[in-house]
Amino acid sequence: MKHIISACFFLFSWCMFSQNVTVTVDQTVTLKEFFKQIENQTDFKFAFTDQINTSQKYFTQKRTFNNTDIKELISEINKSASVQFSIVGNNIFVKQKATKGTSAKKKNKLTGQVLDDNREPVIGANVYIKETAAGATTDANGYFSIELDNGSYTVQISYLGLKNKEKRITISDDEKMKFNMESDSQELEQVVITTSKAVDVKNTQMSVNKLSMAEIKRLPTAMGEADPLKSLLTLPGVTNAGEASSGFNVRGGAADQNLILLDGAPVYGDSHMFGFFSIFNADIVSGLDLYKGGIPSKFGGRVSSVLDVSQQTGDLNDYKVNGGIGLISSRLLVQGPLKKDVGSFIIAGRASYAHLFLKLTDIKSSVMFYDINAKLNYRLGANNTISFSGYLGNDLFDINNFFASTYGNTMGTFSWKHKFSDNLNTNLSVFYSDYKFNLQIPFQKFEWNSKITNYGLKYNWNHTISDNFKLNYGIDGLFYDFNPGTVKPYGIDSQYNYNQLDKKYALETSAYLDIENQITDKLNLRYGLRYSMFNRLGGETISTYANDEAVVYNPLYHIYEEATPIGSTYYGKGKTISTFTNFEPRLALSYAFTDETSVKASYNRMAQYIHMLSNTRAPLPMTIWTPSGPFTKPQMLDQYAVGYFKNFKEREYSFEGELFYKKIKNRIDYIDGANLLGNNNIEQDILNGQARSYGMELLFRKNTGRFTGWVAYTLSKAEQKTPGRTPNEPGIANGDWYLSGYDKLHNLNVTANYEFNPKWSFNANFSLQSGQPVTYPNGYYEFGGRNVPNYTLRNSDRLPAYHHLDIGATYTPKPDKKNGWQSYWVFSIYNLYNRQNAASITFSQNDNTGANESKQLSIYGLVPGVSYNFKF
Repeated sequence: MKHIISACFFLFSWCMFSQNVTVTVDQTVTLKEFFKQIENQTDFKFAFTDQINTSQKYFTQKRTFNNTDIKELISEINKSASVQFSIVGNNIFVKQKATKGTSAKKKNKLTGQVLDDNREPVIGANVYIKETAAGATTDANGYFSIELDNGSYTVQISYLGLKNKEKRITISDDEKMKFNMESDSQELEQVVITTSKAVDVKNTQMSVNKLSMAEIKRLPTAMGEADPLKSLLTLPGVTNAGEASSGFNVRGGAADQNLILLDGAPVYGDSHMFGFFSIFNADIVSGLDLYKGGIPSKFGGRVSSVLDVSQQTGDLNDYKVNGGIGLISSRLLVQGPLKKDVGSFIIAGRASYAHLFLKLTDIKSSVMFYDINAKLNYRLGANNTISFSGYLGNDLFDINNFFASTYGNTMGTFSWKHKFSDNLNTNLSVFYSDYKFNLQIPFQKFEWNSKITNYGLKYNWNHTISDNFKLNYGIDGLFYDFNPGTVKPYGIDSQYNYNQLDKKYALETSAYLDIENQITDKLNLRYGLRYSMFNRLGGETISTYANDEAVVYNPLYHIYEEATPIGSTYYGKGKTISTFTNFEPRLALSYAFTDETSVKASYNRMAQYIHMLSNTRAPLPMTIWTPSGPFTKPQMLDQYAVGYFKNFKEREYSFEGELFYKKIKNRIDYIDGANLLGNNNIEQDILNGQARSYGMELLFRKNTGRFTGWVAYTLSKAEQKTPGRTPNEPGIANGDWYLSGYDKLHNLNVTANYEFNPKWSFNANFSLQSGQPVTYPNGYYEFGGRNVPNYTLRNSDRLPAYHHLDIGATYTPKPDKKNGWQSYWVFSIYNLYNRQNAASITFSQNDNTGANESKQLSIYGLVPGVSYNFKF
């Protein structure tokens, strides 16, 4: 019986796979007619690309095959036909034969473009071939390229916030395909995250933190308002610049050392309401990438980090509305087609109304903000797209008619994307950006205005030479117009005169080349070079000093003092005052031990030509920017990093660990008692020093399941040093290394999200940081009957440790509703146990008792929040 079954199985297999046919071909038989002869007699089907013309006659000889095995038939026809046939399973693939003098291709190239449901390119989508474990990541235009042998494959595409895409394809020649991904409706409701955040172990890029908008909107924050900028504080290597400030410090760097880009345009003021909110509306932001190290060559101009923020593109097919109502602010977003499948618009606005509630009280103060974001997108054929994005935001602050201020940003970017071919595309953009700060003092009857304005151009090229070799190159130009201050008196009895501080002008230009090179399946390199040039321009009058020293040391009192100018030089408009040039090399590599484990290393040098002048560590709206020049040199960074990256348990868990070291030359430092505001000769109050920071960053994530989250820990040290210029000068802090104001020895963040059911999800975040370095008095002396504190060396003490626990919940009443009015509620409590974190501690003498005393200033206690969110 066993032998009979085996024989039957063999006979069945022989009938299935050894099919015989009778075929006649000659010079008059078209390919289509040949296909018909085979398909009428067998189960085989033919597969071919558009390059094959089935009406054409490809046979050069007359041949007749009687009852011939299909494999033998194909082998014989391949000897004389001008096309190539190959059998894979039940398919017969047809492709052009290689011409004489050229070698046949060993692999086919699958070139694809990934688009979202707005038909916009998806940048950074993961493309995975299930059968071969080959993978790729889409570029800035949504394209990817993978080499494959003949056969059938399963293509899997994933991107956070979009539904996973899986498609079965058959490859017999080079193929070009488009893959459309749909929005994840669950992500839109901020209920679950469905896409893995596993580490891309083979990508050379390291020291980058990415958060999806789904994750950002789930984080509990003060006032219940989702804040993309504050979400960065949950990541390793990032600390807050002050509790009531949206500024942030990266790897021990200052807030002004961060380059913040909104659709490619620089942003200088990043906060509303003196730091309670950031300027980034979570509804319209599509994503943000924070580069802490290994920064690509296309970025320059800062020495700490690059925060690249992009706005969404409007829907090309349907009109949509979403918004939210909170305790002190509300927002609304509208998007839709200008012309279906061709052009779209999106516009979003926010406004606060806390000032309306204050009018119902005896409080005479007022505070409010508003901002508007917009983006227009239009396709000019298959290869050209133009777009415009803009931002306008302002804050109005009035303290009991004592003083009033208005400050805000204006930004606009026009870009043109052109595709020369599948392997070459470009992006040309021009932009305008300004930040202004206006201050009015009614009882003094004057107002103060300051402003920084940028005009810029960028031209970027993305060139794919092969799957293993890609080029990115381009040029940048940025013109600066600095107005450090204008004093305008009003009223006949004002004691102030009109005064315009010297305006400053500069031009920064650069060119870059960035190369991605896959050496082997395990080793990938990314290397490049940026060349930058900075010209300080007139018209401006530059003071001159004895020995070219704008700061002098007084050995009698052991203090630094402002030098007295001995003359001045006027530079006419457009004349060059100072010129600086720098080469900025970049290098990064990754070596993958397995598909889930790798090590990476990077080095980058960067130059920063502008400086922020501030007496505080937390950036405030009135801070002034100044360009490098005769007395202020550009800051220069050298940073090294090495890391270990691993995914566990089928990517359910991931781990990232990095060590970094960075050193900065020409970091400005201030003499004691520096006068920064309203100073026309700012060089008299600053010295050039150096800075360094080093540490370890750890990030452990749980990526999938009902319970997700991450633990981020940083152990680091940040120091500054300003030695004396001569052996007789002590410098700052005796010329030794001292802790910078941004040093946080320990920084721990624990973030957790739990999907209880389709209606309810819960989240929490715990943050713990070492206190900021400060300078405390170690005694006092009497002067004029008053106790005057005597302070220790700079930053030799610390504020108390900073920590708080935040919790939140999201309630979706009708989670299964996909059309019409949809809504959800967000509840949050910031600082659950009401920790009174110290923003500062001041020391003074009690007027009543005469005793010395200290006072702690705390900004936040427990802050509840609730918002109602909707879309239709």
